[in-house]
Amino acid sequence: MTTILLIDDDKEFCLLLKEFFKIEDMEVTFAHDGKAGIEAMQAARHDVVVLDIMMPPPNGIEVLKKVRPQSNVPIIMLTARGEDIDRIVGLELGADDYLSKPCNPRELLARIRAVLRRTQLSNTEQPEVINAGQVTLNTGTRTITVNGKLIELTSTQFSVLEQLMRHAGKVITKEDLTEKVLDRKLDSFDRSIDMHVSNIRKVLNRNSEIQHIKTIRNVGYQFVLEQE
Repeated sequence: MTTILLIDDDKEFCLLLKEFFKIEDMEVTFAHDGKAGIEAMQAARHDVVVLDIMMPPPNGIEVLKKVRPQSNVPIIMLTARGEDIDRIVGLELGADDYLSKPCNPRELLARIRAVLRRTQLSNTEQPEVINAGQVTLNTGTRTITVNGKLIELTSTQFSVLEQLMRHAGKVITKEDLTEKVLDRKLDSFDRSIDMHVSNIRKVLNRNSEIQHIKTIRNVGYQFVLEQE
């Protein structure tokens, strides 16, 4: 059974989701403030964490700062509609995806299933090792090394990098990345892929003298094999 940790101070909303996800054979546990959420994440492993940004201190951003260095568990943020800065900061800190509140439970379910597909892909497909430049990616163990050094990425960042490496030397559009990795169409205001690529680039650049990811203005990104 899929286990979901919902960190949200709206108790009625939590109960509504619990009943909805029960029908989908998913078990939901609650934490109604940031401190309890951090403790719950440290105490047990969950398949997915759904984290509300707008909570009394420590709010969702502070929770994300605390737990992301300690865990790669998929995290979906719930943000206030129109609060772009919260989404950008959350994605910069390593959140896997976001959804605006109030949200439709079915849309949240779709986001959860999408992130679970990314994390569980290694169990359903033939393991493969992809070498591109100084980077090696193993789809079976979902590990990445740069110049032989193991690096840590979130499940979504891993999937973005996998797509870029599979198309090394070619330009892959933001539209294609969004559909292949996030399982949705690219919205004109959606900067999720940009932020995931930015995070990946920072990690790679700390471990390689080659600037592996090139931005192709108004189009997308390219994984380059050698320093230009």
